[in-house]
Amino acid sequence: MRIEAFTVENVPLIKKGDDIASIICRNAEIMDNDIIIIASTIVAKAEGMMFRLEDIEAGDEADRIARKQQTDPRFVQAVLDRSREVLLEFPIFLVETNNGHVCIKAGIDGSNVDKGFLADLPADPDASAASIGERIESITNRKISVIMTDTNGRAFKIGQTGVAVGLYRIHPIKDWKGEKDLFGNILQITEESVADEIAGTANLLMGEGDGGHPVVIVRGLKMRSDDTASVKEMYRNSTEDVIRKGLCGLKHA
Repeated sequence: MRIEAFTVENVPLIKKGDDIASIICRNAEIMDNDIIIIASTIVAKAEGMMFRLEDIEAGDEADRIARKQQTDPRFVQAVLDRSREVLLEFPIFLVETNNGHVCIKAGIDGSNVDKGFLADLPADPDASAASIGERIESITNRKISVIMTDTNGRAFKIGQTGVAVGLYRIHPIKDWKGEKDLFGNILQITEESVADEIAGTANLLMGEGDGGHPVVIVRGLKMRSDDTASVKEMYRNSTEDVIRKGLCGLKHA
């Protein structure tokens, strides 16, 4: 097996209303089964998902958490407004977003955006990925997949990696249960997070600074699915999530 991963060059600074799909198609030759990985920040910019702290009024709950964190209560309010549940207030501000993604500070990002502004994650990342993917397929007449990414930390390890936050035409989990290992043993529980693995690969090329490479194409993996796929397929049921239960115990201790 062999795969290629390469950046799409000449992607301009994205503004509200920009057609990301057309920009990608102008700057790259698209092939069948290509997986197009797109940084969520540029999707947020194109969709106008930007805001300023000066436009936010903090409530009592935000004030309380902000005192604990020694941070701006307006920022805390912005996180709360985008969160379904707060899992941990301090020393990290860990939440489940309204879309079901568990991350620090609801994924609000101040990097690679205009001074004074912050970027949201798209409100419905699967829908955003599908909109871009369908338009790319319409322009190119190719069958492709899209993974929208963000960077997340990992429990128990230092450092961040790229993860999938929205998908089009690719299932996030490959289920190996029932397959045989090298010794003929039947695999019982192995589930591979392929979307996150691809997102992490793309992140090596995107970079975290001023590299300006928000779109990467991975070629050589035949993972496109004709049925509807969602990033939510990889989210654990809260009743089965032992880490969430532990965090909730800490929160109420």
